[in-house]
Amino acid sequence: MTTDESADDGPDLAESLWNELLDDTRAVADEYREDGWDVVVLEPTDIAPVDSEERVGLEVTVSADEYDVVGGLIEGGDVTITAADVYYRPLAEAETDQRVALAVERDDDSETAVFVPLAYDITAVRPVFETALREEQLLVHVLADPDDGWVSFSHDDPSLFLEESDVRAWNGE
Repeated sequence: MTTDESADDGPDLAESLWNELLDDTRAVADEYREDGWDVVVLEPTDIAPVDSEERVGLEVTVSADEYDVVGGLIEGGDVTITAADVYYRPLAEAETDQRVALAVERDDDSETAVFVPLAYDITAVRPVFETALREEQLLVHVLADPDDGWVSFSHDDPSLFLEESDVRAWNGE
């Protein structure tokens, strides 16, 4: 995953941790395929919090080709995402602000799944998650170019993307 090292709002994730998450993503995707599912695995080039008039949540930038596949499925009406699984991966280093998770967006009727690996700095995304926890909805926006539109996935339990200690610390302030 590439990030702008000078930006304070982008994830700063060690390459090895990101590669481990991608390996885990591919392994889970293979299990879905073995069960007969059609699977799209995204490989984000950037993940950042977004809080604008247009959208709030996590902005996941992918290649134009990947976006075209996801956009075609969703916007074409062939796939309706009605469920999701979130695989949050606790980190070995307790004092790090880095978080990683895998969101599996599912259409159980068509047995189609979109895999969205996520990495983020908890300090940078805190305002987005505080809003999401209050509103009981975290939006994950997948895009290649914001001028060309995006596909949004909704999660009604944002706490699945966090350490319990993160939420307790915020509530204690």
